[in-house]
Amino acid sequence: MAVSLLRRDKRSAAASLKAECSRPDGRGVQHLNDLLDSVLRPVAEAEAIEWCKCLMAGGESFDDFCKMVRAYDNATLCGLVWTANFVAYRCRTCGISPCMSLCAECFNAGEHTGHDFNMFRSQAGGACDCGDSSVMRESGFCKRHRSTTSSNIPSVPNELMMMSEHILPRVILRLIQHLRDGYSEPVTGPAAERDLQKTLQQMEPLISLLEDLTKMGGAMRSILTRVLANHQIYKDLSSGDLCTGEKTFAKKNYEKYLSALKGSGLVSSEERSVTSVLDQMAGASNVTILGATVGTGQIDSSDEEEQEGNQGVGKQKRVKLCSSTKDPSIMDILKHKCFLEEILFWTVKYEFPQKMVTFLLNMLPDQDYKIAFTKTFVQHYAFIMKTLIKSHESDTMSNRIVHISVQLFSNEELARQVTEECQLLEIMVTVLLYMMESCLIKSELQDEENNFHVVVNCGEPLLKNNTYWPLVSDFINILSHQSVAKRFLEDQGLLQMWMNFVSFFQGMNLNKRELNEHVEFESQTYYAAFAAELEACAQPMWGLLTHCKIRETQEHTRTVVRYCLDALQDWFDAINFVDEPAPNQVTFHLPLHRYYAMFLSKAIRCQQLDLDSLLPDQEMLMKMMVHPLQIQASLSEIHSNMWVRNGLQIKGQAMTYVQSHFCNSMIDPDIFLLQVCASRLDPDYFVSSVFERFKVVDVLTMASQHQNAVLDTEHERSMLEGALTFLVILLSLRIHLGMSDDEILRSEMVAQLCMSDRTHSTLLELIPENPNPKSGIIPGSYYFETMLSAVADFKAPVFEPGGSMQQGMYTPKADVWNQEFDPIMVILRTVYRRDVQSAMDRYMGFLKQTGKFCGNPWPPYRERASLNPSYKGLMRILHCKTLHIVLFTLLYKISMDHQNMSEHILCMVLYLIELGLDNLPEETVEEEMFGEEQCSDSWFHGTNIATNLHHVINYVRVRVPETAPEVSREPPASTSSDTSSFVQGSRRATALNRENSNTAQVFSLVAERRRKFQEIINRNSGNAIQTTDVRPKTSKWTAPSSTPQLTTAILEVRESMLSLLIKLHHKLSGKQNSYYPFWLEDSESTSRLDPMKQIHGDGTTAVERILIKAAVRSRQNKCSIEEICRKVAPPVPPKKSSSADKKALDKEERRQKARERQQKLLAEFASRQKSFMETAMDIESPDSDVAMDIGSSEQQDSETVYDCVICGQSGPSTQERPTGLVILLQASSVLGHRRRSTEPKKLPTSDEEQIYPEDTCGTAHDIRITDLQQYFKDSSCLQSVSIGWEGGVYVQTCGHTLHIDCHKSYMESLRNDQVLQSFSVDKGEFTCPLCRQFANSVLPCYPEKSEEKSTWPPYNSKTLQALIREVDEQQEQLGMFPVSISPVTNLSKEMESVMKDIRSTTQKKYIDYGKTPGSPDNDFLFMYSVARLNLELELAHRGGNLCLGGASATTKRSCLNQLLHVLAMHMRLFRIDSAYNPWTRLTRLTQVIDSGICDDEKPEVPLLYRDVSSLLLILVLTMPQELHKEHFTCIVKVLYNLLYTQAIATLSVRFSEEERTAWKNSGKLKIMCNSDKSWEVLLSHIIGELSKGKLYCASDTDQVSMLSTSVWSPQSIEYSIQQFCLPFLRTTSLLQQHLFGDDLPSCQRTEEEFGMLASYLGLLPSSLQSSDEVNSSSCLEWPVDALDVISQWCLDVTTSAESHSEQVMNLLVQDPQWALPCLLQLPENYNTIFQYYHCKACVHCSKVPKDPALCLVCGTFVCLKGQCCKQQSYCECVLHSQNCGAGTGIFLLINASVIIVIRGHRFCLWGSVYLDTHGEEDRDLRRGKPLYLCSERYKVLEQQWVTHTFDHINKRWGPHYNGL
Repeated sequence: MAVSLLRRDKRSAAASLKAECSRPDGRGVQHLNDLLDSVLRPVAEAEAIEWCKCLMAGGESFDDFCKMVRAYDNATLCGLVWTANFVAYRCRTCGISPCMSLCAECFNAGEHTGHDFNMFRSQAGGACDCGDSSVMRESGFCKRHRSTTSSNIPSVPNELMMMSEHILPRVILRLIQHLRDGYSEPVTGPAAERDLQKTLQQMEPLISLLEDLTKMGGAMRSILTRVLANHQIYKDLSSGDLCTGEKTFAKKNYEKYLSALKGSGLVSSEERSVTSVLDQMAGASNVTILGATVGTGQIDSSDEEEQEGNQGVGKQKRVKLCSSTKDPSIMDILKHKCFLEEILFWTVKYEFPQKMVTFLLNMLPDQDYKIAFTKTFVQHYAFIMKTLIKSHESDTMSNRIVHISVQLFSNEELARQVTEECQLLEIMVTVLLYMMESCLIKSELQDEENNFHVVVNCGEPLLKNNTYWPLVSDFINILSHQSVAKRFLEDQGLLQMWMNFVSFFQGMNLNKRELNEHVEFESQTYYAAFAAELEACAQPMWGLLTHCKIRETQEHTRTVVRYCLDALQDWFDAINFVDEPAPNQVTFHLPLHRYYAMFLSKAIRCQQLDLDSLLPDQEMLMKMMVHPLQIQASLSEIHSNMWVRNGLQIKGQAMTYVQSHFCNSMIDPDIFLLQVCASRLDPDYFVSSVFERFKVVDVLTMASQHQNAVLDTEHERSMLEGALTFLVILLSLRIHLGMSDDEILRSEMVAQLCMSDRTHSTLLELIPENPNPKSGIIPGSYYFETMLSAVADFKAPVFEPGGSMQQGMYTPKADVWNQEFDPIMVILRTVYRRDVQSAMDRYMGFLKQTGKFCGNPWPPYRERASLNPSYKGLMRILHCKTLHIVLFTLLYKISMDHQNMSEHILCMVLYLIELGLDNLPEETVEEEMFGEEQCSDSWFHGTNIATNLHHVINYVRVRVPETAPEVSREPPASTSSDTSSFVQGSRRATALNRENSNTAQVFSLVAERRRKFQEIINRNSGNAIQTTDVRPKTSKWTAPSSTPQLTTAILEVRESMLSLLIKLHHKLSGKQNSYYPFWLEDSESTSRLDPMKQIHGDGTTAVERILIKAAVRSRQNKCSIEEICRKVAPPVPPKKSSSADKKALDKEERRQKARERQQKLLAEFASRQKSFMETAMDIESPDSDVAMDIGSSEQQDSETVYDCVICGQSGPSTQERPTGLVILLQASSVLGHRRRSTEPKKLPTSDEEQIYPEDTCGTAHDIRITDLQQYFKDSSCLQSVSIGWEGGVYVQTCGHTLHIDCHKSYMESLRNDQVLQSFSVDKGEFTCPLCRQFANSVLPCYPEKSEEKSTWPPYNSKTLQALIREVDEQQEQLGMFPVSISPVTNLSKEMESVMKDIRSTTQKKYIDYGKTPGSPDNDFLFMYSVARLNLELELAHRGGNLCLGGASATTKRSCLNQLLHVLAMHMRLFRIDSAYNPWTRLTRLTQVIDSGICDDEKPEVPLLYRDVSSLLLILVLTMPQELHKEHFTCIVKVLYNLLYTQAIATLSVRFSEEERTAWKNSGKLKIMCNSDKSWEVLLSHIIGELSKGKLYCASDTDQVSMLSTSVWSPQSIEYSIQQFCLPFLRTTSLLQQHLFGDDLPSCQRTEEEFGMLASYLGLLPSSLQSSDEVNSSSCLEWPVDALDVISQWCLDVTTSAESHSEQVMNLLVQDPQWALPCLLQLPENYNTIFQYYHCKACVHCSKVPKDPALCLVCGTFVCLKGQCCKQQSYCECVLHSQNCGAGTGIFLLINASVIIVIRGHRFCLWGSVYLDTHGEEDRDLRRGKPLYLCSERYKVLEQQWVTHTFDHINKRWGPHYNGL
């Protein structure tokens, strides 16, 4: 049966089988299976697929079948699946899940205006969520997915899908057999990988078929789901038992599958036996049992992976942990029950081929499938991750895993279901543990020998390549669901496993300080470490924290805190930590501390738990503060360059730790934890710990010299600054201590804005956001914007045409500077130290500008927000004796000018004192009354700073080196017997003797700490063993006191803090007795006691503020201040302060003297320079202006003088030593892109719109020259037009001159200079030595005799005829160079070389227009066209007309005068044959040359076809050198006649036949009166003459009738004639200005321009010059009879017309009017461009380019860098820039929104003309916000293009090597 079916045509076979199958007897099914057996063989795939398609369609065509099935599609989801790099959208307003995404079609069809959305490029692929209400709000659905409900769709007819149900199981089986067959175990080496690739390629058609089926909609998907998930079908088919035909093949297949399954468990069977042994030994605890200690050999031998890894890791031994997980099923081998499971298994085995992934995802809109697939995915989860770890392509594989998992786990309902039914959480945590166990090493923190802790090794590929990312990302995703997180927090086993996981990161990437030489190899593992802590520890933590917000969840928080503390305790035990951190090592990674801190903060802030109930005992707190404090001290050490030998990476770590993405998961929790410790521990203990940790204990002595055992002198100052700053931050920061979210955001924003103005996106980047996306404040949200507008003003982007493109910036409002600028927050948040300085500079600027303060301000002091009552204890730090002793000592040291003190230290000391005064304890009793016994210390009685301020200290005993100045003093008798170092005087000696045990000098900082620690430990344990354990360890720290050369001296101090403050006031103000308490002067002035009025100011302000506060807070202080000031007031000043004062005064005096010296020196230098210049040059120094004017203006002296910018000499340009202008030559096609209409062309953004180049100026001129060459003599054609509209050479200069020989040596030096330059010296490029403008040649200046100009007679004395004769005679002279007899001079050589440069600037195709390449006619044409182009471009730069007149900036720097000399010199070498000289034909009647001379030679071009401006340039440039102005005017007059005739001829063609007749007749009537000046006469005459040649007959029919829609009146004819003549008058006027240096006049209205220019050129008789209405015909002046000449000219046309009757009209109608050049008009919204072009196929290669680009000049679509469109090693953009812009191209890169400019062999990134609503570019569309056209920027771009200034304005150029 099967054989007979196979022979039949497929469709009929399918139809008959379908009929058989619908019978109940089941024979048809049997036949179908037989047929499939023979069709679905392992060979002939394509044939098999054709059969399947036909069979499914059951006799229909497959396409019709698809349509029929689609009609029953009931899916409400879009579900479009995309792969990496697809452009999708995300709308935060509509999204419920942060991963929500939409395809462009659904997004554009939905309503999202005003929403917070962005476009993004998918990294891992994704699927469209439109229609899925679990992920997004229904309001955001597009119309298609909003309306469809399954109710109104009919159910599927059975027979339609019947065949599919029978065939699909076999198709899927075929796929699985194929996969089984192609897989060979194990995949090692490239050969095996190639085999896998081959298998996948063969499978493509099959999967494509399945993909097509999924796209048929819901009906087909539900059948596929039934087949894939049905256990029975799988059981019947998979093992190969039922397949009769291919028994052996199917069996073999099945065996391969079974062998592949064996490796699918998480732990292989041998490993399992070992771990169980470990389990028993480990007992219950599974924290840090080291595999290495049990039976290392046994593990090594059984684990192959480990041995491979071992060599890679180097000396660090890997460690294996036991895996005691609760659930062995996670570890087991997989068992498959349906097709879906096996397909996923093979998908994993083949490492997620893209096609398979897409097929599996395309099925997701089917709900049943989604559930089945999710469960299958979870079942394979461990296996997937195991495969991932071993994969070579882990990046690609990661992306594809996440592509799938994000679709499954974003749905809360589904995630909850699999968590409950399939133990998803347990699987994830177990797999994470398993993953990290493969890369553990022994921790070396603290006590290396006795450390039992293990940490991850950050050098392992698993961490370095971020391989764990997909797993962690899934984990974070499911924890974002409330129900899942709740389950996690309630499951204690899970929490304990998680804490074990986190502890692997605790203390990773340990840094050891290099003390001897620089580290050889800088490890970069810190990137991996920071990424791992952020992603694997912090983000899950933030995820859990979002679910601990309310009181009801406080139990969860308690549990987490409890487990954190247990894990920390275990960690301290494992690293064998007692109380001292090991010196010179630091780790930035303490995730356990941070978990504890963050949950603690949440508990107090949101759940109102009692802090003490969550805190451990004092001993544990002491331990907990050690490592975070160590980090703070290390930060200070790193910034003090103490870690410099560890290389740059250690700075990198310090910066990353505080960087905005990390700070709120790292430094903020650390500081909060330290604040908690500080608030609960003994303040003296805490303060002394800080100074000891910062290694500055030894600095804190009153002696002027000291020894420091742990710190070099050069680091002392910065470490002391660090310690004090840290204390200030600790006491000032309120982020976790009571600030609301609003206040935090505000202070973060203010801090960032104060450092510098920021763009919106930078601010978003810099404000630390909660790293978990579901946490409420989404940056960019409404909340962020309102706060931003409250604190900052928006500065719109500025455009300096010559500067860089500014972005829209936000700058702080004035009252923010005034009231909110907080230097402490700035210090905390700066990554670079320079930012702090920048903030202070800006603050200073603000104070100066507003007149609040003019000096050098100090950081302003800010009152702090109130503390949460739980943390009140923090303020005790400010009221402890230890801190007061430190403050006193530092005030004393600063006032005595000890070394290593700084303003910053004083500032911080004052800050701390002021903080103390602002936070006085509640029971402010005057504590002076307390008895002696209360004093535990000889310094201060009590702890209140208000009382300790006025407490006087008389004597201090210090330990000093014997060399110190203090030693010689005799100690007072009373202190001799005393052992304590600080003694207050005899009165207290007895009390002190009792306290010998306490050595109360500042070394007591250490001792104090020891004692407190001891007490606490004893109290906690009551266990003596522990105390003995502590002592020996401390001995090595007390070394400083045992150095022998220290001796004891006693210092007389007799100061209190108040007296020191007043002294400092004198010192800071530099005046004696500067402080006088104002309340003594004015008893009523209590109002002035508000200290916060004086926020802004310097040190004196700060001191005054503190003294006021002290006086207000305590009566006693007020009296002390008064007393001290009275003492100081007498004229005899105390010795101490006088020396300081003198110093300050000396300093000022010295400064003054230095300033005077400097002035004197400068003056002397200037005069010396001047005299040198005069003697060296010995000539008048010219006006600076003259040098710029390049000799065009008239001067008194005989020659123009030039300054050489290289050698500095001035002098004329001579034949032998010529001077030259620095010029830039560039080919330009700007004018060629002009169009007729003034409206710019729009950029096409749909298939209907197109741009045609036919109407551009370049094309029009090309057509004209081709037409002329067809019918006329070549040499004559080449003088009838100008070329260079495309690829002409534009010459511009910066106006600076140099000697040409100087320039040559300058170029030589550039050539030998090895520095990388952005220009190519070999191509002659350089930068002007003076102004650094880009240039590539030098234009020699022609030695000009100025006096001749002024001595010429006025031109109107001679008649026109006489002048014409003179011009004739001059033309007769041979055009040799007239200046010298021997033509070869240096000057002429240079002129030749610059001409070569000009030629080589452009491409050959833009020069050779002649029939014979390289003919002299070609050169001649090229040369005068250069002059024409430069004149026309100058006109374009002036806006296309000369109404403004004057010498504009362009003329000031114009080099046209010199250029004309060079061109003239070359053009005069050509001899114009007198027979063809146009001058003769213009000025006299010639006999008609007998046309029969030579039939084969083509005729000359008739004058009426010639371009008048070209004729003018030919005549002017071929005249002998000194062209007199009268001769110039004569030439212009003659040419004007021709031009006028052309204008009328052109008009006559435009008339209709009737109009022509009418005008012809009316003109005849007027022939009597002044005929040659009446246009009517001339018009009538021309119409008559041209009619003879039947010219008008050809034209009347088609084109011209379009033009004659309006009726012509005399006014409109006059207007047309003027418009026709104006372009010639404009260029001629410019030429006259450059030749003779007359200034152009100006006029107000454009209508006046014609008359103004006509009189400027001398065309208007003087009698008419004053009249308002200028008639164009009144400028005519005919040398011979007008009508005769015109007849002769018309005859030329009519005689030649017969040969080219159809072209005659085109040639006769010249239209010289062109609109100004402009770029294409762009749409307002960038999305319009992007959507159309980013997926548009390239015209040449028909592929969608990877980097599409658009030419903004002509709209051509090109592939940037595309290899596909390369021609002769030139990529398409470079090629296009040469064809379209002669080497200049402006391209918009579609995928990046930026513009690149190509100029010759260089290119630069210009910037973007599209900005977002905040005035910012979005390069590479990274943010994907909507972008709008910024017309100012686009104007700037167009301006730079038209004026050819890209090279000067844009600075960052690089070579493109033709690769763009």
